[in-house]
Amino acid sequence: MTAAWLRPLEDALDAAPAPVTVFFRDDDAGWADARLATLLDVFARRAVPIDLAAIPVCVTPPLARTLLARAERTQPLGIHQHGYLHVSHEREGRRCEFGPARSAAAQHADIAAGRRRLLQLFGEALQPVFTPPWNRCTEATGACLVELGIGVLSRDRTATPLELDGLAELPVQVDWFAKRKGVMLGRGAVGEHLAARAAEPAPLGVMLHHAEMEDEDMAAVGDLLDLLRAHESARCLAMAAVLEETTLECAS
Repeated sequence: MTAAWLRPLEDALDAAPAPVTVFFRDDDAGWADARLATLLDVFARRAVPIDLAAIPVCVTPPLARTLLARAERTQPLGIHQHGYLHVSHEREGRRCEFGPARSAAAQHADIAAGRRRLLQLFGEALQPVFTPPWNRCTEATGACLVELGIGVLSRDRTATPLELDGLAELPVQVDWFAKRKGVMLGRGAVGEHLAARAAEPAPLGVMLHHAEMEDEDMAAVGDLLDLLRAHESARCLAMAAVLEETTLECAS
């Protein structure tokens, strides 16, 4: 039986004229490794892809080996870069690691250093995708990504597209921990957001933060995955697969 908070999504999928593409991006790999393992187990039990945004300076060699083993043997798992230090450099306003307070040269240096470290840890498994901490960056950040051969930027749906040549964008649509005026919206609101976004043509990306997830969150994610796997109008893809499809559609 479908959980009450998921019924709006179930109704949206029932009414969908075509299959809804869903992907999951979990941020902050490198923090709270035990919580990450728990979340990955939830996805592995259901064979649903998940993409990890990894903080370069926080990922340890043991964690990298564990993630590579999962990706190679047991689990559809993507890994990409999540900033560099995951610290804010803004003196006022919203938090941002790659914001207006930093020069293009400083941003370039950090992104390049982070990419080098992740390549040392993950090799060819590292995907050319960049998620900025707090989903915020500047146009200069995008230019740095293109220069460094990172062809995809993933933020959230509220971010204004940079529209740079050589840089595709794949935003998430729903935040598992969405807030309004600093107050958590709750599970019911997340269900409503999922339903609303499922009715739109863009791929339905769901942003998770394993370090903030309690056991009840893990169980609720499992319920969401069960619904998506069982419904004929939903399909769960890795970010790389979504991007490949989008590229093919644009070329046709």
